[in-house]
Amino acid sequence: MKRTLRTTVLTVGALIAALGLPAGPAQADDIAPRIDLRVLVVSDGGPSTDAIAAELTAAGTPYTEIDLTRSDRTVIDAGFLADTVDGWPRARFQAVVLPSDNPFPAGSAEMAALVAYEQTYEIPQVDAYTYARPEAGLQYPVYGGYSGSMDGAQAQVTTAGKAGPFGYLDGAVPFEDNDPAIGESYAYLSRPVAGADFTPYVDAAVPGQSTRGSLVGEYRHDGRRELVVTFVYNQYQQQFRLLARGIVEWMTGGVHLGASRNYFAVHVDDVFAADDRWNTQLNCTPGDVDCTDPNAQPDPIRMTPGDVDHAITWQNQKNFTLDFAYNGAGSVDHREDHNGTDALADRLIAQRNKFRWINHTYSHPFLGCVQDTSVVPWKCATNADGSTRWVSRNEISDEIATNRVWGQINGLPLENDELVTGEHSGMKVLPQQPQDNPNLALAVDDNDIAWLGSDNSREPAQRQVGPATTVPRYPMNVFYNAGRAAEQVDEYNWIYTSRAQGGSGICEDNPATTTCLTAPLDTATGYAQVIVPLEKRIALGHVLANDPRPHFIHQSNLAEDRIAYPVLSGVLDGYAALFADNTPVVNLRMKDIGAELQRRADWQAALQAGDVTAYRIGSTVTVDAPVGTAVTATLPSGTTHGGSAFGTAYAGAASGWTTATAAPLTLTLPSSADAPTVSPADPGKATKPAPGTRVPAGVSERVPYGADTSTEDD
Repeated sequence: MKRTLRTTVLTVGALIAALGLPAGPAQADDIAPRIDLRVLVVSDGGPSTDAIAAELTAAGTPYTEIDLTRSDRTVIDAGFLADTVDGWPRARFQAVVLPSDNPFPAGSAEMAALVAYEQTYEIPQVDAYTYARPEAGLQYPVYGGYSGSMDGAQAQVTTAGKAGPFGYLDGAVPFEDNDPAIGESYAYLSRPVAGADFTPYVDAAVPGQSTRGSLVGEYRHDGRRELVVTFVYNQYQQQFRLLARGIVEWMTGGVHLGASRNYFAVHVDDVFAADDRWNTQLNCTPGDVDCTDPNAQPDPIRMTPGDVDHAITWQNQKNFTLDFAYNGAGSVDHREDHNGTDALADRLIAQRNKFRWINHTYSHPFLGCVQDTSVVPWKCATNADGSTRWVSRNEISDEIATNRVWGQINGLPLENDELVTGEHSGMKVLPQQPQDNPNLALAVDDNDIAWLGSDNSREPAQRQVGPATTVPRYPMNVFYNAGRAAEQVDEYNWIYTSRAQGGSGICEDNPATTTCLTAPLDTATGYAQVIVPLEKRIALGHVLANDPRPHFIHQSNLAEDRIAYPVLSGVLDGYAALFADNTPVVNLRMKDIGAELQRRADWQAALQAGDVTAYRIGSTVTVDAPVGTAVTATLPSGTTHGGSAFGTAYAGAASGWTTATAAPLTLTLPSSADAPTVSPADPGKATKPAPGTRVPAGVSERVPYGADTSTEDD
């Protein structure tokens, strides 16, 4: 049965009275209301609304969440949704996200209030995950559709989807199937109801039939617009990550605070030096402090000139630049041991402008506490009074400065304010060293370091170390002590299998570890068949999550079997197969990544403090933020700020940061970005846009993004 909603023709005065708003001064015949740039997320605790909220959080887009499972939640009524500001009609939310097309009981006054609000202000509604039914513009699945698993299925962006909100995708939307023993995706595939104004944006083949069914589509009815999503997802699944941008752009009409891009950067540590090799017989790495077997003899892995040439060729093919974190002593020592020759260094220096370079200290020492390696695992050495013995300020400073000078002498194009210490040492490392070496901050200050690499697996948040801000880096599970695939698999088996299977037992002792193996991998095939796909999926997940943090590997992984390339190529090739040319991977150097993360933190703090107000009236977006605040937004191409183009092009829109030099900040949308209006003749009637058209609808005010304000609005 098709639900029909009746819209009453009202005067402006009657509209204000119906919505319970205070009367204001008379307005022009067609009023462009103020629409606050804020999203209303109504959640039932399910993963789909949580995923959309997570996307808004990551982008820095303000939203207010109402949790339907809480008895003390705010009631949604006309006064909650709209009011007046200085006599001007205000829509307090630019979009509404519901867990389904109607999560309220039959005859709900809250749903009626939402319907009236959406009709009046042309506010779009996202049905985060709903059953295919006529009320959502779709036939029941029993009528030639499908209900069931989508694991491993291949969905597709339709022609309308490419022309509309999903134009940043190439077309394919593959659904994950990471574990055949576990159901990961469930969906309803169905065709639109006969006569319904329904446009599928993403569809898939109905199993066993020649027809296709909608997974994401736009349903226009009764003066309203709904984005109908009929598959369940969580914030980490690739299929959602691919579509998340389009969902947000659809609901906001491409006008919102916050921005999202797809980032990938790879740091290659220990360049010029050599990395000790994993010993498959001893199950340790000779040369490492924890490998104490008397028969342990170091077997170093070091790149060759051919590996440099291969890296350059690979970069050219992928249009990607690697960041080389270098240790100058590696070359100095090699020349001393080889009659002054070092073919690797000669080739790297000759090709120095093909890479980005980061100071990784001169000789890669441990810069935290002085290590007592007489025990396994090592511990911090102590002074006579029991206090910790620390590597001195001068030793740390010399390591930084000497490596910088070596790089400058050899013409490396450095950014002198970047530093990655060996093993991220100097910073706290648990359990042995629960605090930073106090001399690290002093030495960093001595050398004007502003950006300091850290280990994301230990410290995912940025923090200060003296004057430097950390840049968390993702460690890739491509081991530093492996130059050959068989070595990588052997060590992987040792770490991730049980003692009964010949492993270390780490998984038995730490059952929360997610990469544990039920059986050892075949050393001949395990790398290509298991480790590479897993590492590619993890890294690509970071890329698709608007996460600029860099990943790091080691120079050993570019040598011998060059085991890093299948993973890195897998990420970039996989990305290229999914995204259109207007949405390239963003490949930043370390200091730019640090600045991006820092701007995001400052933006979040401003929002949480209630220091940012933003709204749209007609073609003007106004952002009131403290002077000096870097403001982030995504707006239609052609938007201007002070007569100049706003932002840079990405994914078919303009996005970026702009600093508020005066309050308020004013942005002018292009004339093509039509604004909704409230007409005295028929204020409850919303104009139907043509299929694929995005109707912009505003930006939000004074709401900390990601905050749960379910019991109180402002």
